[in-house]
Amino acid sequence: MTTQTPLDPPLETIRFHGLKAGPKLLVLGAVHGNETCGPNAIARVVEDCRAGRVSIQRGEVTFLPVANPKAYRQNTREGDRNLNRDLRERPQPADNEDRIGNRLAPILRQHDMLLDVHSFTGEGVPFVFFGPDDNRGELEPFRHAQAEAAFAACLGVDLMIHGWLDIYVRLIAARERLGLPRLAVTEGFGTTEYMRFAGGYGVTLECGRHDDPASVDVGYRAIRNVLAHLGLSDEAAPAPARRVVVHMDDLVLCESEGDRLEGTGWRTGDRVAKGTPVARRADGSVVAMPRDGFIIFPNPKAKPGEGICYLGTESSRDA
Repeated sequence: MTTQTPLDPPLETIRFHGLKAGPKLLVLGAVHGNETCGPNAIARVVEDCRAGRVSIQRGEVTFLPVANPKAYRQNTREGDRNLNRDLRERPQPADNEDRIGNRLAPILRQHDMLLDVHSFTGEGVPFVFFGPDDNRGELEPFRHAQAEAAFAACLGVDLMIHGWLDIYVRLIAARERLGLPRLAVTEGFGTTEYMRFAGGYGVTLECGRHDDPASVDVGYRAIRNVLAHLGLSDEAAPAPARRVVVHMDDLVLCESEGDRLEGTGWRTGDRVAKGTPVARRADGSVVAMPRDGFIIFPNPKAKPGEGICYLGTESSRDA
């Protein structure tokens, strides 16, 4: 008998229920299929829970090790498109990620907090993306800023970044000025944005390079830390530590073929002095750092309409 691989592999969750009341945490891995540190880190924590090395005493924790099974089996970032963009429910799903979104969105709504574990392509230090300050605005109204920042700070990584949706709106406006196809604001919505929309909070942890074994250790430590931080387990909560907090507030857009990153070796979180060249236009003109700050997501392969790099300044927010 021949076994065929299903067109749409199912989502598998593992859930531990504490016998005392507490919050409900969701931990995701492999939203992007080639980012395997999440599934590997989750597998280690699940084994700890089953072996009694970690005991969930309160609330619930749900592990979804592989959020995008099709992409994971292909070892590709995407199945049909980026699952971490335009995440919502669709009555008429058109692709793999639409169908996952129709299942993932209700799972997100069942929980109070989210830890979404990722990795990245190049070199760089681990970092965590968290959300906006408390606000009643139209873009991303929010009321859990202090709790979310503490959640992010407990994970064990030294770099914290915020400002994603605001900068995405600026990207849309910049593309429109160039006459490029307009993007919807919802294209900036991924797992954490949906979690905030649903009334909870969550962060995206970038553990390091995809193939670096240390990235699994970063993810594993972060999950253990957050279980203790939320009081789900009886382990001692991690001691508060000083973090570098960066507000991502500007970008350098690739406007035409030939625009490129200036120099090599840039990594997310690198400090950059005012006046340092960070990009060069096709006509030879230099784009310099407008102020002392940080470079984020340097992209040497940027295409027209994409960010060559994003820029940030040290944030006044307290982690």
